[in-house]
Amino acid sequence: MKVDPKTLSKSQVYKLLISAVIPRPIALVSTIGENGFVNVAPFSFFGGISSKPPIIYISIDRKRDGDKKDTLKNIEYSGDFVVNIVTENIAEKMNICAVDFPFGVSEAEFAGLTPVASEIVKSPRIAESPINLECKVLKIVELGDSPNSVVFGEVVLFHIKDEVFEDGVVNPMKLKVIGRLGGNFYTRVDNIFEMKRMSYGEFKQIYGLGD
Repeated sequence: MKVDPKTLSKSQVYKLLISAVIPRPIALVSTIGENGFVNVAPFSFFGGISSKPPIIYISIDRKRDGDKKDTLKNIEYSGDFVVNIVTENIAEKMNICAVDFPFGVSEAEFAGLTPVASEIVKSPRIAESPINLECKVLKIVELGDSPNSVVFGEVVLFHIKDEVFEDGVVNPMKLKVIGRLGGNFYTRVDNIFEMKRMSYGEFKQIYGLGD
């Protein structure tokens, strides 16, 4: 099967792409607007791209009517945002935050999530998430026909709950994070295996290669 994306509608390409690029991490993004209103919304076009400094990105599409989403408007206003990692225990709450509520309605309130003050950025973080990334905006790049706004942010502070933090890293067994698949499907990260990356010397020894 070969599929030429130019022959498909935006919706068809979107459904195909998100069903093929899996699993994807979920950023539950909390922001604050000019009026002081807090917005909380999930995005799965999200990932890390640099470690020194730590830089992440989130990609935000437009609303169906072409208007900017509240998350993007708030980010443009404040210059910051917080990424809250989604785990099994807040999966349903995250899903409520994806509802297309009218402006002025608090997603966090309906979802039973608790915004708390961040230490560096204006945007609040979500208390129920075990990992919060306080981010300052580095650049916003518009790509595609919609367009999508790709927000690059520097992580200026990590908040990590003690119970999932061991030896300088997050323990994936204890984090119980979830990932986004295509359609209405999600996945748990509960079937983990370890595979050590080999050096070239180890590779030669294992596979009997000479010098």
